[in-house]
Parts: sequence; structure tokens; C-alpha cells
Amino acid sequence: MAASFTDEDLLRLLDRGESDRVEFKESIAGSAPTAIREAICAFANDLPRHGKPGVIFVGVRDDGEVTGLPVTDDLLRQLAGIRTEGQIVPPPSMTVEKRTLHEKDVAVITVQPSDSPPVRFRGSVCVRVGPRRGTATAQDERSLNEKRRYGDTPFDIQPVLSSRLSDLNLTQFENEYLAQAFAPEVLESNDRSLQEKLAATKMVASPNEPIPTVLGILTLGKSPQDFLPGAYVQFIRLDGPDLSDDIIDSEDIGGSIPDVLRRLDEKLSAHNRVAVDLTSGRLEQRTTLYPIPAIQQITRNAVMHRTYEATNAPVRVSWFSDRIEILSPGGPFGAVTADTFGQHGITDYCNPNLAEAMRTLGFVQRFGVGIPTAKRLLKEAGLPDLRFATPHNHVLVTMRAG
Repeated sequence: MAASFTDEDLLRLLDRGESDRVEFKESIAGSAPTAIREAICAFANDLPRHGKPGVIFVGVRDDGEVTGLPVTDDLLRQLAGIRTEGQIVPPPSMTVEKRTLHEKDVAVITVQPSDSPPVRFRGSVCVRVGPRRGTATAQDERSLNEKRRYGDTPFDIQPVLSSRLSDLNLTQFENEYLAQAFAPEVLESNDRSLQEKLAATKMVASPNEPIPTVLGILTLGKSPQDFLPGAYVQFIRLDGPDLSDDIIDSEDIGGSIPDVLRRLDEKLSAHNRVAVDLTSGRLEQRTTLYPIPAIQQITRNAVMHRTYEATNAPVRVSWFSDRIEILSPGGPFGAVTADTFGQHGITDYCNPNLAEAMRTLGFVQRFGVGIPTAKRLLKEAGLPDLRFATPHNHVLVTMRAG
């Protein structure tokens, strides 16, 4: 993250007026929240290739006059929450702070250029040319794809050189993924080829070089484990508290990530029944040991945040008689450390584009709330809190039955 702007820097931006790096908003009333999100998306895409952050001033009129808007903690929380709410994907790199300019308070949103463009807001790729915001044309998208291709890209959108377009399930991509990834008006445009659509969603390296990326193999691959051997979930159910106890059930769950997560959900639900009551009423009643949504939050987090690079280790879900252990290869990443792991509001993404795909497919509703949600559900069920172990090469989450 680039260093914060000084007051002198911000005053110079105010004096120059709105541009392709600066936007003014008087308040967050009316249509301003949507406009702010569109501006964040556009600054993250950085179509002009400035390579510098964009700035949104909240509490400043169009003419650059600071209004003295009350910049409360609640306002700052609302603005900061834009990053994790899931409407902008992949999650933008941004900061929100209260600053005093011309002796009046202003909320300042600083947005870093994305290393994984194009970035989308509600299915549209927002860009900025001068002070004007708009939706990317097909040529704009090609430019953003090329920018990503030659940038320092995350591992999850690097090309898998041994793979070919035929290794992807293109029928699933066209019939399912596209409709969830893009706004209808974008899909209605007929000036994008299949290769351009795949590149815009980062499933291939570029339209002219349609080699599947790691993301493409994980999300649409016909046989992902041929290229990423550790990209599966190993499930085991034991009849006791130790790995040496008898095995009730075990399965290596492979395939694309949507298939893996759906099959894992079925496996978890099947094993979560602990009692069947046939006497209390006319209908059979089943009780469960754990809240299934809590297990889903943790297992999906494990799949999303694990490292897929230089390891053949799977995600492991070990269900004992007294607990469930979920082990994810790769330790804490970026802003998340061993000390801050699991704390509310502290998030980072080893695989930001996989997070985007899982959000598109409906496996994630909001970013950064998986662990807090699981904690809340366990507390409501009267179960112990989650326990974390975070050595440098894996994350182990333990969920206890009592």
C-alpha cells in the first residue's frame, strides 16, 4: 500500500478539481453511494494507466469547496465496508480516513490500482476518462486485460502453460458463469468474442493467448487436479477423538471448485445428524450437532484462502467424535498475521480472483465475514468458540461439539 497523502498533497488535488484520479462528493445522500462505488471500481481499473491511487473526497462540492460534513465514525465504517460487501470484485485495495482540510473535516477514500483488472461493480466494468465515469467498451476491456497480463499478477490468474482451452467447461461458462458475472446490458453487447469474455473474467491469459489461468482451471476445469494436484478436499469421519480410531467414512472430493463445494456440503449435511426422534410427534425429527452454515463458512474460507502454489496438499476436513478440524495449506497472508487471524475487520486475500469467482457463484455473500459469522452461529447454538492454530505453512481451525 502506498504511503498516505499529506495534507499538502490533498489540498493540491482539491485545487485541481475532478479528474481521472479525483472525485468529489458533497455527502452520501441520494445516488452518491452508487456513484462512490462506481468511482472506486474505476480507480481500481486505472484505465489511463497512471499507476497511482485515485482519491474520493466525501464532504466536498463539485467546485472543490469543503462543506464541513460531519465525518462520524459511522460514516467512516459505512465507507470502509464497501471493500468487503461483495459488490465490487475482486475486493479493491482502499483506505478510508478522516482528514481536516481548510479547517473542515473530510472523509478521504484512497483507492490503489488493481493488479487484477478488470474490476467489476454489480457486473459492470467501470472506467474513468477525465472526470467522466462510464462503462468499459470491448476495447477498454482488451486494454485492461493487457495491463493485467504484463503486470505483477497474483498466482491465481497466472497462466497454466500446460493447459488448453479444451480443458475448460465452456458450456458451463457461457450458460452459468457469465450470467452471474456480468450485468444484462453488458451481456447483450455482441462485440465480444468467447475468448474476450474468458479474458475479461480472467479465466484465460488474454484473447490472443487463450491459455487457461489457475482461476480458469479451478473454476471451470474439467479435471483441475491434472494441473493442480492439491486442489481438492480430503474428508474423513472417525469414530472417536483420535486419528487412530476407526474410520466411518472418507473421500477425496475433487473436480472444479463449484463441484467440490457442493459435494462437500452434501457430505457435511449427511454426517451432521446425531439423533432421530420418532416418538415425540407425527413427523420424524432430527437434531444436528453443529450449525451447518458455520461449517460451510470455515470450509469455504479454507478453499478460498489456501495457497495453491508449490504444494500438493489438499484442504483437510477431519470430523472426530468431539470436534471438527479444518486444515488449509498456507499460513496467514498479507495484513492478516498469526496475531490478528480471525479478528473482525482484518482481511486480506491470497487469491483475490478466486474470491471474486466464489462471490459470483454464490458461495460467498460478503467478504471478510466468514469467521465472525461462524463464531456467532456457534455461540447461538451454545457451542465453544473456534480455536485457531496458525504456523507459517498452514491454518488449522477447530470447531468443538461441547
